[in-house]
Amino acid sequence: MTEEHFDILIVGAGISGIGAAWHFSKHCPDASFVILEKFETYGGTWWSHRYPGIRSDSDLYTFGYSFKPWTGPPIATADEIRAYMGEVIEDTDLDRHIRYRHEISTAEWSSADNLWTITATNSETGEEVRITASFLFMGQGYYRHREGYWPDWPGMADYTGQLIHSEEWTDDIDYTAKNVLVIGSGASAATIVPNMQDADHVTMLQRSPTFFRTGRNAIPIADQLRKLQIDDAWIHEITRKQILFEQSAFTARTFSEPEVVRDELIGEVRRLLGPDYDVDTHFTPSYRPWRQRIAFVPDADLFEAISSGKASVVTDEIDRFTENGVRLKSGAEIEADLVVAATGFNMNTLGDIAFHVDGAPLDFHDTVTYRGMMFTGLPNMAWVFGYFRASWTLRSDLVSEFVCRLWQHMQATGARRVEVALRPEDSDMPVSDWVTSDNFNPGYVTRSLHLLPRAGPKPEWQHTQDYWADKDVFPEIDLAGAEFVYDGVPAAKVAAE
Repeated sequence: MTEEHFDILIVGAGISGIGAAWHFSKHCPDASFVILEKFETYGGTWWSHRYPGIRSDSDLYTFGYSFKPWTGPPIATADEIRAYMGEVIEDTDLDRHIRYRHEISTAEWSSADNLWTITATNSETGEEVRITASFLFMGQGYYRHREGYWPDWPGMADYTGQLIHSEEWTDDIDYTAKNVLVIGSGASAATIVPNMQDADHVTMLQRSPTFFRTGRNAIPIADQLRKLQIDDAWIHEITRKQILFEQSAFTARTFSEPEVVRDELIGEVRRLLGPDYDVDTHFTPSYRPWRQRIAFVPDADLFEAISSGKASVVTDEIDRFTENGVRLKSGAEIEADLVVAATGFNMNTLGDIAFHVDGAPLDFHDTVTYRGMMFTGLPNMAWVFGYFRASWTLRSDLVSEFVCRLWQHMQATGARRVEVALRPEDSDMPVSDWVTSDNFNPGYVTRSLHLLPRAGPKPEWQHTQDYWADKDVFPEIDLAGAEFVYDGVPAAKVAAE
């Protein structure tokens, strides 16, 4: 068995892992690090997702990295995003740090050695690999790639057509001249429906409506600055700040005047689909904006497909599958040659890796989150879970910058172990679910709350959705604060001595 040691081990070569590697190479140049990636290449989501039209639903000025200018359209295809990530890898010579086809099975922490021991399997050779690391950076994402969530629909075995989940799409699926049924109404469904141009007809079947935003796949300020031949780095920074300013204002309005925002979003759909379309049934959600993610529809392509008659929407629930399609609870039946379930994710927590701390198996639900990135009882580890109401990578950048600063602090003080712990003033603090139902409640989160860490009422012990506060708070976190424990000794006690 091969055994190696690194200062920092990064799990995953997706958008978070590659970003973290850039930060470590720039800000912790003396630290050795390695990235373990289970796929055969980098990209994560943008490699595993294959369904028609796969694209970002966040703009690349904020979903892209702060350190790498984005020069393409704000909503980008998977290939464009991977090309962008590839440039980061090449520019920073990161490829030499990445071990592809390495799937981690166990992660064991030893307080006696102050080390993580990672066991992985090289799927190409079948060899088991063991690596020790002083610090573990979890950048693997939050769901099981190529394994979608399947509701338990009766009669699925009776269906004689082709049935596939969007997460499990393969390149050999042919929908030419077929009647296609797409089940779901989130970002995946809104992408697939208008991008099946070769199908005879596409029906989007939804249990309940979703909010959407539309607009040109362009940012006027970026286009204008390019005409003025402004440097790409300046354009990226200016455009990024403009978008973040607008997002902050919009998000605040969904709380301060939700009915006004609701009417604006639905009103735009009415304008696109015309006065005769039943927007009340098909595009009027029962929840307030931002309780679930609002997908952006570039150039209104979903609504253009509906207006042209190429696509249609049915709002109903499935009673059962039949030989030729699905029967609805209303009694109607939709026949289809191909059914695509765009019904969400199966979450994983910590990459479905078996974690042990000093020999005891970890129950992640027993921990309390520290600002959504560290956890009580888990030494020398940070996790990236991005924002719901802003781009994922914004949080990835913040967490990476924080870990670099924490690592430098540990090197300067000689500490070998760091963990977070509730402070004396937190001893009676009530803890609850990681995300509360009135905050954000998509199905993939609510189905998995029992797997996720707990949270408290104080900002320190929450995963907030407020990037606009976090961007100021994270750089100012006091590493000698009472919540940090180094080598088993609270930082506050060390400071007092």
